[in-house]
Amino acid sequence: MNSNLTTSLNHEKAVTAANGAAMLALLISLLLGDVALFIYSIKDGVDTLGHPHFELFFPAIVMLPVLIVMLTGLFTLQPNEARVLVLFGKYKGTVRTSGLHWGNPFYSNGPSSLVALQAQIAAAKAGNMAGIKQQRPGRNKISLRARSLNGEKLKVNDKGGNPIEIGAVVVWRVNDTAQAMFDVDNYENYVTMQSESSLRHLANLYSYDHGEANEATLRSNVEEVSAALRAELQERLAKAGVTVDEARLTHLAYAPEIAQAMLRRQQAEAVIAARQMIVHGAVSMVDMALKELATRGVITLDDERKAAMVSNLMVVLCAESEVHPVINTGTLYS
Repeated sequence: MNSNLTTSLNHEKAVTAANGAAMLALLISLLLGDVALFIYSIKDGVDTLGHPHFELFFPAIVMLPVLIVMLTGLFTLQPNEARVLVLFGKYKGTVRTSGLHWGNPFYSNGPSSLVALQAQIAAAKAGNMAGIKQQRPGRNKISLRARSLNGEKLKVNDKGGNPIEIGAVVVWRVNDTAQAMFDVDNYENYVTMQSESSLRHLANLYSYDHGEANEATLRSNVEEVSAALRAELQERLAKAGVTVDEARLTHLAYAPEIAQAMLRRQQAEAVIAARQMIVHGAVSMVDMALKELATRGVITLDDERKAAMVSNLMVVLCAESEVHPVINTGTLYS
């Protein structure tokens, strides 16, 4: 017996709603006609029969709330906005065309007030003020525009176990409205949580700096790290019908408790690198000087004099402060 559980994924089905302008004109005409019929049934019936025309009076009364309910089927969509049509719990399709439309008045209008209240309470507990103000719009409308998620700074450990602070911005948009609506509980919260989880996982895979030979690091390979973050986010958010357009690191630093120690290490490494360059240049200049003297025959130096000359030149070239030469009026051996 196979115990593996499979999740049924929903996929968007594009549909076209009725023309809203035409339906609005038709419904208003019917509504005005129904009101006129209601008034006529009373006035003419009382004048001629002493009572309303009941064969006209009752249909007019019944049609009045029916027409009012049908008017609630009108809805508008802005550019890059869609509405998911749900009739008695069954997905009927998604309208993506902007403008005025008309649909079945019994299409679901989104989460109940209790669900919306619970979402606001959860956002307030998490300190997400934007989540309180930007709840999912009514009538099952979903924005298809690109959105930016500027994540908070996270304190995590890099590959070497060093505590670091890292933050990222994610640009995303809804691609499949059916998956966003039905395959996850709240796709906006889902994007937020998965972005944080992916960023933590990414930080654990890379060293902040000074990795092994030819190893990518968070500080030195920002483009590669950002591409890896986007790929992982896309894989995680695909089930919510979300497409990640861009993911990029916005903050990277050592945690405060080790920042000073790491700064001193970086300063020491910079000093060592500078010294290495100075010594390399000084050795090259000393070698060039000895070769030039030997080639031109200016002076013949034995090994001891060469050693003294090399020592003096290295002191002059490698010293941090200005060197004041001492003039020897005698000989090297005196």
